[in-house]
Amino acid sequence: MKELFTEIMKNFDGYTIGKTLKYLRDPEIISFAGGLPSSDIFPMDFIQEVTDRFLKENGAKVLQYSQIPGEKNLIDAVIKYLEMDDIRIGPENIMITTSGQHGLDLVGRLFLEPQDVIVVDLPTFGGALAAFEMESPQYIARNIMDDGSDVTGFEADIKELLDQGKKPKFIYVVPDFQNPSGITTSLEKRLALLDLSKKYGIPLVEDSPYRELRYREENIPSIYSLDKNEGNVIGLYTFSKILCPGLRVGFNIGPPEVIQKFTFIKEANILNTPKLNQDICAAFLQEYDLKSHFARACSYYREKLDFFLDTVKDNFPEEMGITWTKPEGGLFLWMTVPEGIDTMDLFMKAIDEKVAFVPGEIFYPWSHVSHNTMRINFSYPTKEQILEGVRRLSAVVKKYQL
Repeated sequence: MKELFTEIMKNFDGYTIGKTLKYLRDPEIISFAGGLPSSDIFPMDFIQEVTDRFLKENGAKVLQYSQIPGEKNLIDAVIKYLEMDDIRIGPENIMITTSGQHGLDLVGRLFLEPQDVIVVDLPTFGGALAAFEMESPQYIARNIMDDGSDVTGFEADIKELLDQGKKPKFIYVVPDFQNPSGITTSLEKRLALLDLSKKYGIPLVEDSPYRELRYREENIPSIYSLDKNEGNVIGLYTFSKILCPGLRVGFNIGPPEVIQKFTFIKEANILNTPKLNQDICAAFLQEYDLKSHFARACSYYREKLDFFLDTVKDNFPEEMGITWTKPEGGLFLWMTVPEGIDTMDLFMKAIDEKVAFVPGEIFYPWSHVSHNTMRINFSYPTKEQILEGVRRLSAVVKKYQL
């Protein structure tokens, strides 16, 4: 039957992180691999209370099919919520998605045909690459800098592509505490990216899974807010990191013609997002004390991040030749090891020593792979696990270097 598969699917291997996670079934493994928020932050009592209320008041309705673009109560709540981030949109600018990954899939389906070109940072979110790979794209890709995208390099590559009679379909960025690097794009770079989008008529896809999780420095305006809803930017959001991932609810915002097409695609692939889950998210935005919730989350994750950075510093002396980013927020940091170390090989050795991370090559498109980096998640493991896990990881690297 394989010969009947589409050409794209014959060579598509799925999301590589899923393949690495199969090695983590051993409960003794300390994992820095997943992109998991801590369940300690989930507002469990509130979720239980509103779920019971919705089921008791109108269970038959909340368990039925729901409107394809999203429930009006959640759309209205999101519109008001985004105003706090200086984003002002109407119902025509938003569609509810079934997770942030669904939002990425919609972008790929709408814009990409085989061999179309995307502009991305190196590294970039592996889930986005997996979604876009479904359409077999090519890439303009530049190493991310300490203050964000290499916009000058992007423009040079775009000009070269235009000279060949081609044009990128969109620019994809994660400006706040990027997954996987943890790097935050400066205001200057955000404005430059927006100018690049306008100058060449290339849509800018801004992935914002956890803008609220900032632990230090000042908040920087989103690119969508800088564009003032003029139609150059598509924003992707999820409740997975700010509420909990199990609900599988997110939202995409953008120009009406884009949102309409997203809705048509949603009709054809998943149809609708569960109403009960949407109602829980709407209640979270409308009834819960968001200020206290985010303050608690930031305090909790900041403490873990600082503890992790101190532990890494103690266990990876300078002579090991290993560097790491120091994020201002989010859930991840990025480690670079000497070029002689292949972190996919190192991953298997680390599993033997009961510690795990994500090899960095997963966050590179197929044409630009790097083998000496790794993504670390600090938000999920306990402090005790961080202390022991970093010690194990250091021992694995030292053994590899012998």
